[in-house]
Amino acid sequence: MNSSHASSRILWLQVWGLAAVQGAIALTWVIYNLYLLKLLTQFGFPKEFATGLLVLENILAAVMEPLMGGFSDRAQRWVGTRFPFISVGVILSSALFIAIPAFVAFNSPTTAMRWVLPVLLVAWALAMTVFRSPALSLLGRYAFGTNLPQAASILTLIGGLAGAMGPLANQFILSLGPVFTFSIGSFTLLVAATALRMVNPDRSVQQPISESAPSSQLSSSWRQISLPRLALVFGAGVGVALGFRLMMQVFPQILDTQVPGANKGLILGGIFIALALTAIPAGTLATRLGNRQAMIVGLAAMAGFTALMALTRNGVLASGIAIALGGAFSLVSNGTIPFALSMVPPDKAGLGTGIYFSGGAVASSVFGTLFSQPGSLSPFVGALVGAVAFLAAGLFVASSSKLETLK
Repeated sequence: MNSSHASSRILWLQVWGLAAVQGAIALTWVIYNLYLLKLLTQFGFPKEFATGLLVLENILAAVMEPLMGGFSDRAQRWVGTRFPFISVGVILSSALFIAIPAFVAFNSPTTAMRWVLPVLLVAWALAMTVFRSPALSLLGRYAFGTNLPQAASILTLIGGLAGAMGPLANQFILSLGPVFTFSIGSFTLLVAATALRMVNPDRSVQQPISESAPSSQLSSSWRQISLPRLALVFGAGVGVALGFRLMMQVFPQILDTQVPGANKGLILGGIFIALALTAIPAGTLATRLGNRQAMIVGLAAMAGFTALMALTRNGVLASGIAIALGGAFSLVSNGTIPFALSMVPPDKAGLGTGIYFSGGAVASSVFGTLFSQPGSLSPFVGALVGAVAFLAAGLFVASSSKLETLK
């Protein structure tokens, strides 16, 4: 398939609109994670409370992601669009996001009202789950299956650039203050959703089952959903998320102890910059090689480079590993949503996407419970556990070859 033919089978305008939403999601989470501990301690909560709050949010997200994705599938079937979930979720998320610093600015931390703050934080995290799976499942409408990694590369590009702001611009973001910074995040969410709405998000390169099949075929599509397929999607989500979280925790520890004086922000930011810069070439490679094969290669490479982190002794090697990790992860990041979509019937795209994100939320809960505290793992053991998590995800993806749903 030549490039011009492939491009004609991808709705690029809609893909860029969806990428704007992905970038806004990544940006708001960067802001949230940077300010969470500061806001909670300002209101008199201990540092450990932040970890417990994140664990609770992820436990709830593990349930909410597939639930909202499944509800959006029904909306697509009966109303012909998922956008009500996206609109409501974005508006609610934007309002709660700006309400967080507003509450901190206008209330005293010494009053009983301080418990409203963690309620607002959890409510915002849940509001984000209302629209993430319904929104990102739209990718399946914007490209044919073999071209999905190429389309997803635009989401990886924008998400990688937004994610890089955490390690590269954290001090600048914190210097802006919570009210201004959270306002930017809230506004970005609204603008991104508006941009997606303006490019006809319900357009599709192919007629989905939900619009073309008779009602008897629609009801029977539930029988095509295989629990083993969903388990593999869930397991891949757990492995990728756990491996990535461990990698991002262990690498700074290794730099502190084995590469004193290294610019941690620049090296860690290099992972996201490399992820963004290699996203489009990785998408093209996955289109030619096959998404499953590209993901397996990427996950194996991530495992190898994560283990190699433990041997880092100088800044040059650390920078090289960071770039290699970003390049390898682009193969994985491009493929996650297409992989989830390939394992469910087309009219259950929201459920498949939600199951993958649910696995990621469970992994984040496990990470927060077992590994998030300093000293809970030595850098060497943490690197090995992260490598094993990536390898496990690769095994789940490889095992899916015999279970891929018939389209």
